[in-house]
Amino acid sequence: MDRHPFPDDLIRAQQQWHDTYRALAVPRPRHTTELRRRLLLLSVRIHWHPFWSTPAGRTPAARVELRQRAAEDRTRARGAA
Repeated sequence: MDRHPFPDDLIRAQQQWHDTYRALAVPRPRHTTELRRRLLLLSVRIHWHPFWSTPAGRTPAARVELRQRAAEDRTRARGAA
């Protein structure tokens, strides 16, 4: 069982952030400006999500767990495809 009950939209935003970051990390990425803007938008959406105002979201460990869980969920989804 997960320690923090993350909302689905927060997990999706974190997964999209990782995907966008990876797209920017490739050599000579296409649409760099668009990707950077998307990364910024997702960063703001994640940072200011209402979950962080709840008791479960007030710890630094919650942010770490979100990143880990989003990465695990994405790995599982790739394995199932």
